[in-house]
Amino acid sequence: MATQSSASAARTGKNPILRAIAALSTVCGWTAALMILASVLITCQMIFIRFVLGESTIWQTEAVIYLMISATLLGLPYVQLLRGHVNVDLLPIWARGNIRKGLAILVLATTIAVIGVMTFYAYEMWHFAWKRGWKSETVWAVRLWIPYLAMPLGFGLYLLQLSADLMAVVFGIDKPFGLEEN
Repeated sequence: MATQSSASAARTGKNPILRAIAALSTVCGWTAALMILASVLITCQMIFIRFVLGESTIWQTEAVIYLMISATLLGLPYVQLLRGHVNVDLLPIWARGNIRKGLAILVLATTIAVIGVMTFYAYEMWHFAWKRGWKSETVWAVRLWIPYLAMPLGFGLYLLQLSADLMAVVFGIDKPFGLEEN
């Protein structure tokens, strides 16, 4: 079985743009993992404060929610790099040659269009929160542009990874759906 780095190298070839995008997606994966670790540690600290010390907590629940949502969004490009998203591969396995390549291009282009729209609206929401100074309605009163930034950033980086995958398929650097011809 190929290791992650050799599988990634096979999908990027020697193309410096594809390699840079793959590296950026990997950084996103590590960042998401650190956010999940931080949320676990904060949860443990919150449990200790509530049940051992008998004190109330102020910021922990909200921080954990924002960290987990941000980790999910920032993890999108890394999961795409690893081809870890749920897929149904009956048609790609059945199709051969140019049909498989055309199907891969259609799927990637459609996904890029949908994620492009989501990125636009995520940016718009983040911008409204930043421009209008929105704050959460909690005691902590976090400025909402901070957690909202994960939406346009995560979707934008996911869009970048999808574009790299499309480029790799179009230029023959990667096989459509990662499937070898039989």
